[in-house]
Amino acid sequence: MSLESVVVTGGTGNIGPTVVRHLRDHGYTVTNVSRSGGSDHADHDYRVSATDSGDLVTTLAAVDADAIVHLGTISTPTHDPGHRVFESNVQSTYVVLEAAATLDIDTVVLASSMSAIGGGFEPDPARIDYLPVDETHRATPSNPYGLGKYIAEETATGFARRDDAPTTIASLRFPWMPSTDEARTTFAEGDRTLAGLREDGFFHTVRNTLFSYLGRGDAARVIRRAIEADFEGHELFWAVADDTSTTVESAEIAQAVYPDAEIRSPLSGHESLVSTEKARRMLGWEPEWSWRDERA
Repeated sequence: MSLESVVVTGGTGNIGPTVVRHLRDHGYTVTNVSRSGGSDHADHDYRVSATDSGDLVTTLAAVDADAIVHLGTISTPTHDPGHRVFESNVQSTYVVLEAAATLDIDTVVLASSMSAIGGGFEPDPARIDYLPVDETHRATPSNPYGLGKYIAEETATGFARRDDAPTTIASLRFPWMPSTDEARTTFAEGDRTLAGLREDGFFHTVRNTLFSYLGRGDAARVIRRAIEADFEGHELFWAVADDTSTTVESAEIAQAVYPDAEIRSPLSGHESLVSTEKARRMLGWEPEWSWRDERA
């Protein structure tokens, strides 16, 4: 099927503008759908909540959407009541999938998170069984954001069983996606040793996110690859940079920070503690940008 019209929910969020520009640069007609509206980059712009089924279906029909990229979720549990975070992220995912089914839209890409496995915003250390982590690693979330992302993934799995489900549903597990300036300030100009991270108070956060990150340009590319993929059903994909966010070699991190984790394949240099092999194999995607490129 030819893909021409893509709707991006949350196209005015953190990575939304990068995704909208990237898709337009690759020939797609792109519509932003967000609560605030106001995209400077999309071909069409609608002020619509992804939790409002009627408005969303009307908008998707108006632009004759061929695919939906759902980025319009609450991105952190720290500014809203927990039940609102959970409700918004789960409900919007179901509404997007139901709208796609109603209009026979065959392709949906969902923004999931590292928090789905019990990382990210967890108050306790993430339970890491083995390294590198892949899509089969167990999930143990407990906070409203992580639970919401995990349930959203399970919702997509269940929805894919329906006869009217979209043909292709991809959930992309993203880590923090800094801008170039944020990466330069946080990574290139910061002390990224384990001692430095402990002193700065960032150690718990980076430990629970497996020292991972992803450039926004690489995020936009993996989203486009997921749109263009031809698998059937719902699939999970890790989408992280090839390296860690530290100056410490990965084998040392594994030994010092995750001593109980099984090492399933040798870790060399600063390679990521999260495997992106599935995304490489099924989407033909691999990350290109590293924060180390920004070092003087």
